[in-house]
Amino acid sequence: MARPTSARDRLVRVTASTAALCAILLPLGGCLGTDLARRVTAPQAELTPPAAVPEAPGPAPAAPTMPAAGGTARIGSGSVKVALVLPLTGQGSTVGAALRNAAQLAYDEAQQPDLTILVEDDRGSPDGARDATQEALRQGAEIVLGPLFAGSVQAAAVVARTAGKPVIGFSTDVTVANRGVYLLSFLPQPEVDRVVEDSVSGGKRSFAALIPETAYGNAVEAEFREAVARKGARIAAVERYPAGAPGPAVERLSRVIAGPGATADALFIPETAESLPAVAAALTKAGFSPARVRPIGTALWNEPSLFALPALQGGRFASPDRAGFSNFSGRYQARFGGVPPRVASLAYDAVMLAAALSRRYGSQRFAEATLTNGSGFAGIDGTFRFRPDGQSERSLAVYEIRNNAATPVSPAPRVLAKPGT
Repeated sequence: MARPTSARDRLVRVTASTAALCAILLPLGGCLGTDLARRVTAPQAELTPPAAVPEAPGPAPAAPTMPAAGGTARIGSGSVKVALVLPLTGQGSTVGAALRNAAQLAYDEAQQPDLTILVEDDRGSPDGARDATQEALRQGAEIVLGPLFAGSVQAAAVVARTAGKPVIGFSTDVTVANRGVYLLSFLPQPEVDRVVEDSVSGGKRSFAALIPETAYGNAVEAEFREAVARKGARIAAVERYPAGAPGPAVERLSRVIAGPGATADALFIPETAESLPAVAAALTKAGFSPARVRPIGTALWNEPSLFALPALQGGRFASPDRAGFSNFSGRYQARFGGVPPRVASLAYDAVMLAAALSRRYGSQRFAEATLTNGSGFAGIDGTFRFRPDGQSERSLAVYEIRNNAATPVSPAPRVLAKPGT
């Protein structure tokens, strides 16, 4: 791809799909002239939407295809082979089809890059993921994108590791992350860090927590304790409760979160949209005032049905910026005629990343040092980077709940903080 000679040329001449490919490489100075690259200190937070009229007509995009039973579908015919392992039949097949569509959209908007995407059906199972990964590697895949489920990521990783190939999985289970097995998904740990950081920067120094006794609760409690300690704040009290039965725990915690004698000034509740109303009702019954003690949570709170709950008014949660996904969703609907699930952006960003790295880095395109670049990459949902341990970090916005709406009060940063801060 030719490099524009100036920022003006780039803005005027580059097509939107090329801009999308460049955006994901901006932290690395890719797709920019040398002088301009040195002046860029922050990546773009989202990919640019396609232009209504391209600079020059290109080939018509290929229709998305499904693998025949036991076979492989292909997107593109480039020299760099990339595996896309998804549940196209069995458990999760509806989501898998949407992820495949998103991959097709990314390929088309990347201007037919030098990729062949080998689409393999993992049948929604670890055994299927193992078989699918083996087949893709047999055909020459250099990297595995997917699978979706934790067990399938583990199975694919065993095969890929033996072949010395990296995996970019879509599971939210951090226990499957490892060196060479990277999770592009929306992990709860960065969300906890971000909302705690926002609270402390706003003067909150004493935290309480209501933690459900679930796998999710266990994971975020550890991160919550670490995040509060890193920011120099204190934990006043933590109460755990069986899923669906928060009442007794709320009563025990009321001494520090309710009434004029409350000693905490923030209350962390990492609960799902389905279970949060029961927690909110118990808090209201106990005399909890969100005006005195701010409730905080994770992206699980990003559900409009929660925004009218009295106990959550003034509460805050961290979540990816909505603008990028909204833009992507519109393009997806125009192409495929349906609303994409939230995770569809993961497949789009994974394919766009593979296209950008293969164009920029030659034989080192999928090397560990390339994938774990500390500056990260710019995707639909903001800036992200892979850690050497396989987990990912994201730039996140903070939203405040008030009057039946969630409004951004702190935008997603364009540059990720140094690790450990």
